[in-house]
Amino acid sequence: MLLSVVIPVFNEAATLKEIIRLVQEVDLSGLEREIVLVDDCSTDGSGDILRELDGETTAHPQAPVLDRPIRVFSHEKNQGKGAALRTGFKHTSGDLVIIQDADLEYDPKDYPALLAPLLEGRTKAVYGSRFLGQRRNMAFLNGLGNRVLTLAGNLINGTSLTDLETCYKAFDGDLIRSIKITAERFNIEPEITAKVIKKGVRIQEVPISYYGRDAEDGKKITWLDAISCLATIIKFRFKD
Repeated sequence: MLLSVVIPVFNEAATLKEIIRLVQEVDLSGLEREIVLVDDCSTDGSGDILRELDGETTAHPQAPVLDRPIRVFSHEKNQGKGAALRTGFKHTSGDLVIIQDADLEYDPKDYPALLAPLLEGRTKAVYGSRFLGQRRNMAFLNGLGNRVLTLAGNLINGTSLTDLETCYKAFDGDLIRSIKITAERFNIEPEITAKVIKKGVRIQEVPISYYGRDAEDGKKITWLDAISCLATIIKFRFKD
């Protein structure tokens, strides 16, 4: 089986090579892997790093090697995380798909836990919950905002999730490629959730570890994104 790891990138030059190394080195128990990176018009040199890596074979000697285990796509103008993921999903070919941020807040060592329910056939969608696992340095307002959005999503969608806005989401490949995504920014999270639920898929959560970064380190989520996410939750309750 093939795992596609989709990584949206915007101004992550400081952590880009390290996160790719961590994704390459995680033990996937025989699964092949491809890394699909989408540069959302970075201005800090991230694009140059990605162009160097495009098509490069994996540096990890024990990992399965595909013809193109690293694939890079670029946007000519900045569009947002949702648009980058939309591009990334379109170019995946994996039986399974995981979303990975380009910073170091999420640890690829959690992949086996995320993939287990999919591989065992228990569900077609798995979310990694920071609130069920170990989390460090999560800003109070970020945590509060996420809990409010998660509660709103649960009330409207009839779910019992603990972490709607988590980056770590793993899917059956055919499922995520069948979903039409319209969100441009961080409101992609509630849109995906609503559309997965409408397809009759029960989302399973697993604990993950999390180490948050500060605004000074490049955190890009704002209170305007929170409002947009809330509007998206309401919107897709009544719209396909």
